[in-house]
Amino acid sequence: MRPKWMLANDVLPIAAEFPAEADEAIALQPNALVPEYLSTHYWWAYIHPNAVKLFEREWLVNLILLGNYARLRDAALAEMGESLPGTTLQVACVYGDLTNCLSQRATKGGGSIDIVDVLPIQLKNLRRKLPAGAPARLLAMDAKDLKLPDASYDRAIVFFLLHEQPREWRERTLSEVLRVVKPGGKIIIVDYARPYWWHPLRYLFPVLLAAFEPFALDLWREELTGWLSNSLATVVRRRQFFGGLYQLVVSRR
Repeated sequence: MRPKWMLANDVLPIAAEFPAEADEAIALQPNALVPEYLSTHYWWAYIHPNAVKLFEREWLVNLILLGNYARLRDAALAEMGESLPGTTLQVACVYGDLTNCLSQRATKGGGSIDIVDVLPIQLKNLRRKLPAGAPARLLAMDAKDLKLPDASYDRAIVFFLLHEQPREWRERTLSEVLRVVKPGGKIIIVDYARPYWWHPLRYLFPVLLAAFEPFALDLWREELTGWLSNSLATVVRRRQFFGGLYQLVVSRR
């Protein structure tokens, strides 16, 4: 039987009165929901309880991104707008304060934000970070199979998720995001990219990525803009940061 505090489609609400026992119930959702690639390659970063304790430090997130977290976050927020009316979708939880910033802008615009993630421990962590009364819902689902209606969001953001996914997951995730965003809606993607030829890390980073981010080099070999151009999206612009190592892609549904 579904616990009383759970809503349809496994929506995990954020509210001051959220029962204390909900934490345990979220954490104990079946491991079968977790994709194999996550449990195999990213248990150390997202699944193990100590991973959340370690990585939920903004200075560490900034260090991992070689001092570029704030710059990339602010660039994404600038594309989203100072206020967010209507509906916003964030695909996957992220360490740091990105979601809090989005929530504040949704509050300012009288809108709402949905955050989807397949990992209960990440949803639990995010619920702790967001203030009571935030106009946000936490939804437990896989990004490649969103249990959401067609054309139901005004905008979506995918922040450093795609490089962690195998090609099939990545393509299906993008297809799902395009499906649930309204015609004319904006989609913002921030992720790795192939750095310029002169970048001092161009030859070192493949070794590091192969060890810790085994699917990330796909984004060096194939442009996201190419895939989006062949889909229902129109690429509006693409910006590169830190010698091309990071990219921000803005597209319209």
